[in-house]
Amino acid sequence: MRTARLRTVHPALWAGWAALAAGAVLCVIGWYGISGERYAERQLPYLASCTIPGAALIVAAAILLTHGRSALAAARVEELYGLLVAAEPVDAEESAQTAAAPIAISGDLLMVPGGTLWHRADCPLVAGKPEAVPVDAKLVANGELSPCPICEPAEADD
Repeated sequence: MRTARLRTVHPALWAGWAALAAGAVLCVIGWYGISGERYAERQLPYLASCTIPGAALIVAAAILLTHGRSALAAARVEELYGLLVAAEPVDAEESAQTAAAPIAISGDLLMVPGGTLWHRADCPLVAGKPEAVPVDAKLVANGELSPCPICEPAEADD
């Protein structure tokens, strides 16, 4: 049911493509009529009855196609939002506990030489990296290193 809704084409897109085709046909007919006439007074009826309305239909088609594409994109965003809301865990307590749980809880602090952040040892940014070394307290005191925004080590851990 979901995929069928996304595959349907917005009515403005159909109208836009139809207006574009009709406008192109009118412009071709107008051009053909004008090209067969030598005098300007005989070209004016073709210009007034075919070419100008054809150009107006092409402009209307551009507007309709733009509207149809934006409506289709809005429908897709709405569907994705519905999927995301439906994917939330049923148990609100579990999700609140999971969100409140810290990513890293280790008391050991590490840094990567040449880096600008200091991390807990189990932070996903430094965990398992052989180049990670213990934090130099002088760099933290001088303000050369700042705490990692992911594992949020406290300065008191130092």
